[in-house]
Amino acid sequence: MPAKKPYPRVSDIEDAILAVLSENLLIHPGDFPSAVREKLEEKGFCTIHVNTKRIWRVYESAVRAGRMPDYLDVVKS
Repeated sequence: MPAKKPYPRVSDIEDAILAVLSENLLIHPGDFPSAVREKLEEKGFCTIHVNTKRIWRVYESAVRAGRMPDYLDVVKS
C-alpha cells in the first residue's frame, strides 16, 4: 500500500507559487491556480483540498506581507 501523501501547508503553497512564477512570469491569472496545483503534486502533496480560493488567499497574504511583489498585478490596495 503506497504511503499517504501529505496535505500542503501555507508555506508549501507559497513555495509552489514562487516556483510557478519563477518559471513563467507571463502566466495568465486564469491558468495560475492549476499551475500551482500541478507544482504541488510534483512535490508529492495531496491537492484534493487546495482550491482556487485558497491559492489566491495565500498569494494575496504573501504580497500584503511583503514576502513577494504582486507579479500578476491582481492585488488591490
